[in-house]
Amino acid sequence: KKLTHVPPIYPRLALQARAQGTVVLEATLAPSGRVRDVRVVRSIPLLDAAAVDAVRQWAYAPTLLNGEPVSVVMTVSVNFQIR
Repeated sequence: KKLTHVPPIYPRLALQARAQGTVVLEATLAPSGRVRDVRVVRSIPLLDAAAVDAVRQWAYAPTLLNGEPVSVVMTVSVNFQIR
């Protein structure tokens, strides 16, 4: 369960280039639920850094295995759409 969501900031250069789409990331959550590591799986070069920066600030409820908090690897999609 996501506790903290920080939306990505659309980079000015990406807006000017009209870059949009979905950046797919692999995030490792620490036992505390904080995002520890983030890796780009599907890239949109002008948007990757903004997606990673946002996801690093997200926080989740700890995942429990047999009552103990554990690290979890998950896939995250960050959508960018010019409106």
